[in-house]
Amino acid sequence: MRSHTTLRHGRIPARLALLVAVLLVGTAPGRASGQWLLVPMDRAQQNHLRAYGLTYWALEQQEHAEWLLNFRGGSFLLPDQPSLRREAALRGVSVEPMNASAEARMRATIQGSNMEAVPLERAPKVAIYTPPNSTPWDDAVTMALEYAGIGYETIWDDQVLEGDLSDYEWIHLHHEDFTGQYSKFFLTYSGAPWLQEEVARNQEVARAGGFAHVPALKKHVAQTIRQYIEDGGFLFAMCSATETLELALAAQNVDIAAAYSDGTPPDADASAKMNWDMALAFTGAQVQIAPSVNSFSDIDGHQVNTPWRRELSVFSLFDFSAKFDPVPAMLTQNHESVLPDFYGLTTSFREDRLKSGAIVLAREDGLAKYVHGNLGEGTWTYFGGHDPEDPEHQIGDPQTDLALHPNSPGYRLILNNVLFPAAKKQKLKT
Repeated sequence: MRSHTTLRHGRIPARLALLVAVLLVGTAPGRASGQWLLVPMDRAQQNHLRAYGLTYWALEQQEHAEWLLNFRGGSFLLPDQPSLRREAALRGVSVEPMNASAEARMRATIQGSNMEAVPLERAPKVAIYTPPNSTPWDDAVTMALEYAGIGYETIWDDQVLEGDLSDYEWIHLHHEDFTGQYSKFFLTYSGAPWLQEEVARNQEVARAGGFAHVPALKKHVAQTIRQYIEDGGFLFAMCSATETLELALAAQNVDIAAAYSDGTPPDADASAKMNWDMALAFTGAQVQIAPSVNSFSDIDGHQVNTPWRRELSVFSLFDFSAKFDPVPAMLTQNHESVLPDFYGLTTSFREDRLKSGAIVLAREDGLAKYVHGNLGEGTWTYFGGHDPEDPEHQIGDPQTDLALHPNSPGYRLILNNVLFPAAKKQKLKT
């Protein structure tokens, strides 16, 4: 912990705080001639998304970095090194040199406001849970990492069964269906080669792992992911993974899938038999077991592929205290507070289905869009929808070109989650 941390919590007059900050200029780690590079994250930034990649790169080089919560859109502070200036120029990221006097003024401002400077310790090791034949443009997080220049590895059920989750500090799930029903795509894509390949691949992994069918495999994978979080891992999920992971956890002893490889029908009383104690975020949901209805449950408030589909609106980010709730504040840092909504197989979350410990980070017309919570030593974060810059993404649509959206506020929320574990060792209230 930095030696001047107590200044942010004590009642020290502003002029005295400024004087002390000036005296401490030479003591902070990572300084080069007492100067910093401010990476602004307000509208002055020409490429918000690659600014995250620059900060991640600095951490990989073992440089000191700080996340300035609620200061100019959640800016970053990096040492003023020639290598960082070159890297920023290559990435097209705006930086502003900051000398010791300007830094002292900034820290005095942070001390006296709803702001906080959070040290980032090291670059988290990132994994994307995705099928071996998936393409990068089929997953918003993968696209964000590729564009930002943040390295990652891919894992699938084989690696989960082998115990490889512990190799990573941050794991992302996207449109996987952990109920084993292949997202009910049989309704419209039964003859599609890509769906047939997906079914065959999952069935082979299930057989190799000794599972009776794919839903049994996926339940086991869901339980393993839950244990990963409880042991201290960071999970970020989007789209259908947010809902189906919960259903698989709550249905450990219930048949809810309508697409069992052995022909077993779903349990008609499944909703009454679910054990929501094992779920992370939701409780009391009604499972949609009808194979003719392309919906998993009533958790999703938009029900995108049903006749009762709800139209899109906008969602608003909540404003959290950077000093007392730094984790939610980190996850919601942005230069915009109201964002256009976007569909996914799971688009939003009914708040009456949320557990009491879940923190709503963003809401749209009475529905939660973005939620966060803790389990054991780790955390989970759910973000509804598929692609923040493609509101009605369909299978086969062209990929989103993030070079056209370098300042996307929706993609910023994704990248907030990537950098959040860099502050893992800090004792942060959530």
